[in-house]
Amino acid sequence: MKLVSIETIPGQNFEVIGVVKGTIVQSKNFGKDFMAGMKTLVGGEIKGYTDMLVEARQIATKRMVDEAEQLGADAIVGIRYASSSVMQGAAEVMAYGTAVKYL
Repeated sequence: MKLVSIETIPGQNFEVIGVVKGTIVQSKNFGKDFMAGMKTLVGGEIKGYTDMLVEARQIATKRMVDEAEQLGADAIVGIRYASSSVMQGAAEVMAYGTAVKYL
């Protein structure tokens, strides 16, 4: 499955199947959340949250790809990511794009 953030695939004609998405709401366990809170006192990267969001993007991307494969897509164009805070220590990550089939 080809994944691109641009709206076309150079040299490839395709038909649009539709929008596909993958989403996840993920949080850290209490201990790591507490330690992340302590990190805010001194500043710097909160590695636990960085790792959590990287993992969440990977899962959301896989779910988007799975949905596209179920529709018989060959690629997903115009991929975008969005995130939002659901509650303290939990974030939603969504991956979305347009599933296409090669002509």
